[in-house]
Parts: sequence; structure tokens; C-alpha cells
Amino acid sequence: MPDVRGALVAATEQLGERVDAELLLLYVLQQPRSWLFTHASDELSMDVQTAFASLVARRAAGEPVAYIIGRRGFWTLDLEVTPATLIPRPETELLVELALQRLPLDALCDVVDLGTGSGAIALAIARERPLAKVVATDASAAALAVAQRNAQRHRIGNVSFLHGDWLVPLAGRQFDLIASNPPYIEADDPHLELGDLRFEPASALASGADGLDDIRRIIAAACSHLRPAGWLLFEHGWDQGASVRALLEQAGYAQVFTAQDLESRDRVSGACR
Repeated sequence: MPDVRGALVAATEQLGERVDAELLLLYVLQQPRSWLFTHASDELSMDVQTAFASLVARRAAGEPVAYIIGRRGFWTLDLEVTPATLIPRPETELLVELALQRLPLDALCDVVDLGTGSGAIALAIARERPLAKVVATDASAAALAVAQRNAQRHRIGNVSFLHGDWLVPLAGRQFDLIASNPPYIEADDPHLELGDLRFEPASALASGADGLDDIRRIIAAACSHLRPAGWLLFEHGWDQGASVRALLEQAGYAQVFTAQDLESRDRVSGACR
């Protein structure tokens, strides 16, 4: 009967990723990663072997690990994810960092996360700024339900949820900061047919011929929803920095900037009303 070490070696050879093999096995065993260091020689039961093999096969076929196990870590949160939500990615944490730099720690403020998906951005900001009142919107009722469950699970009570497209549910309301990770991939980008992207909701990934349709809508609508000196921040593609800065400047925003991620690629742009 194979042990933990042998099962992981075989799965890693099949998947090409040790971390994926570990995550899947730990999910089957319902154990934390630290368990591996002291149980590498433990034998695996036939039931565990069968369940593990099934998950490895799904991953080998391309299904994202996050959807298989229903979880993905983001910021300090362990979030539920489903095929109704985009899978939170580490580079989006830059958007959270930039938002927190512009939000007071000890004062009331109003924040909105547009297209919240799993709730990653909204919940990370709400956790770090407990005096903030955070609103999360999404056009997908299924995604919004996931975000609400994540808020309940982490007992984050300073977030409310509204169903609707971008700023549409927020008529008459103004905020100190608007954040978003909108779709920004070109509709005919061949990457949409590769890897994990094949399994993620297309509506959360692609946005028109140049990938900027939703960003244009957000830029145009956000100004009337920002308080004086309020900030708009959003994620975009690595090659879209110049284009989105031009859109922000044309719309009359001030202090337009683009921040780069850890790989020195344009990742988040923003501006002030």
C-alpha cells in the first residue's frame, strides 16, 4: 500500500506541480500542510487512494485546483470559490494594498468593490478597516451568494451586498474609494482557451475587442459616485497601463497613476476625483 510520500511523487509526475498534488491530497485527508512533515511515511487507505486519484485526474484534465477543493487563499482570508466566481490571484492583492494606503484606519469611510466575485477585495479591505462601510456589487447572483457566505464564515460584518451591474445599484450614493478587478482580456485572446481560464466565467474575464469596454464604463460612471478627493482604483492587463491612464485623463480625473506588480508589470491604475 503506497505511503504519503510515494503518492505525492506519483501525482507530481502526473501533474508537473508538487503544490497541486499536496493541496489535493490534503483536501482528501482534511489535514493542514504542516501534517505532511510528520506523516510522509503513513500508508494511505484504498478509499483515500481512490479519492486522490480522482482529483488528480480532474486536475490533469485542466480543472483548477481552487474549483476542485472549493477554496483559495487571498490576503489573510481562506475564501470559498466556485465556477461562478473568478479565482482570486496574488497579484490582485496589490489593489488591496493601494486601497488601504488611501483609507483611514481610525475614521469612518465608504468603499465599494465593483464586480466582487468571491468577495476577495471587499472582504480584505473590510477586515483591515473595521470602521469602513464596504459595499460589494456583482451582476451574478450566484457569485454574490458566494461572497456573502465568505463574509459570514469570516464574521466580517461591515460589508453589504447589492445585485447589479457595476455602479447601477448605487444610484445617488457616493464613496471615498471605488475599487474593482473588472474583466480586461480581449474577447478573441487565445489564452481564454488555455489552462485555468477555460473553466472560469467568461463574463469575469473578457471585455470587448480591446479588453477595455468595462473599464470605460466604470471610469465614465465612477466620477459621479466619488466624494471630493475620492479615489478610483482598478486592476488591468500588463499592457494596458498607458491606455487606461489616457482614459482617466480624458475623463477629467486627477493624480492619475499606474502601479506595477512584483514582476514589474503594469497591474493597477487609479486616479482621484
